[in-house]
Amino acid sequence: MKLSMMINYAGGFKESAQRVVELEKAGLDQVWVAEAYSYDAISQIGYLAAITDRVEIGTGIVNIYSRTAALMAMTAAGCDYVSDGRFILGLGASGPQVIEGFHGVPYEKPMQRTKEYIEACRMIWRREQPFNFQGQTFQAPLPPGVGTGMGKPLKLINHPVRADIPIWWASLKDKSVEATAELADGWLPIMFIPEKYHSVWGPQLKAGLAKRDPARKRLDISAGGMLAIDESLTGDAQKAVLDFARPNMALYVGGMGARGKNFYNDICRAYGYEREADEVQDLYLDGKKAEAAAAIPGEWLELANLVGPSGYIKERIAAYKEAGVTVLSVNPVGPNPVQQIEQLRSIVDA
Repeated sequence: MKLSMMINYAGGFKESAQRVVELEKAGLDQVWVAEAYSYDAISQIGYLAAITDRVEIGTGIVNIYSRTAALMAMTAAGCDYVSDGRFILGLGASGPQVIEGFHGVPYEKPMQRTKEYIEACRMIWRREQPFNFQGQTFQAPLPPGVGTGMGKPLKLINHPVRADIPIWWASLKDKSVEATAELADGWLPIMFIPEKYHSVWGPQLKAGLAKRDPARKRLDISAGGMLAIDESLTGDAQKAVLDFARPNMALYVGGMGARGKNFYNDICRAYGYEREADEVQDLYLDGKKAEAAAAIPGEWLELANLVGPSGYIKERIAAYKEAGVTVLSVNPVGPNPVQQIEQLRSIVDA
């Protein structure tokens, strides 16, 4: 089981990057760089590639609208090149507020577009023939009657370090999760409860895996949450740490979309927290954010994070393994994240 973290550059990117060097020595296997509508992720990945030796470096995530499919393939091949084959292309659809509001691109057919980007990237990396892709969401070269008519199929000039760079898909809903299980190398879910994830995504994963090419390796699944290992973290002390997750959970469950248009609220319902889903959303949309945070189910917080004594953490890791999780994605809290990763590594490897 691998260990991963999202890079935190709240205190300065270079300081956080140097911390990744220390975390790599402590046993971290993957580091992910977010993009959203902040600094681009790719420049930071290049920096991390230059100062690390072993850790895999992924985009967590880049969207499939702001770069063409060919540029996505070129960028991934470039990141894989400078990292000596340690890059992971994490893809997602983002949402209409960012895609249409910031990038000025219509938010259309996100699942189909992601599927076509995956296929296109793999075609370009293989270099078996000049790139010619006539899909539903984009065409390259452009079809007759569009543009100058002078476009021609081309091959990527350089041979990539790997012709099959790992592609991970941050999918949430129905057919997209099914397509992830069928096509992607890894899945980046959110708000994952090992004992209950089947009630949210079980049928979709089963359907997708049934269609998966047997030549592709097992689907990787990354899940986890806050990490705090200490023998004192029981009872109220454990709950006090878990409470740190409440505001962000309330933002997603209560504020990420209107009523009936919030995927995260749907996840809350599918887990069996229907009453809490209504309460959190009503409070949050009424501007009562603190009350909304307080209404997040405590059980969800406990089961979706790794907070407690070492023996309890060992039990939770076993639950994640049983659920098929291959990568523990954690966010260490407290003054010494390197020590936390060392402790987690020793528990996982025991």
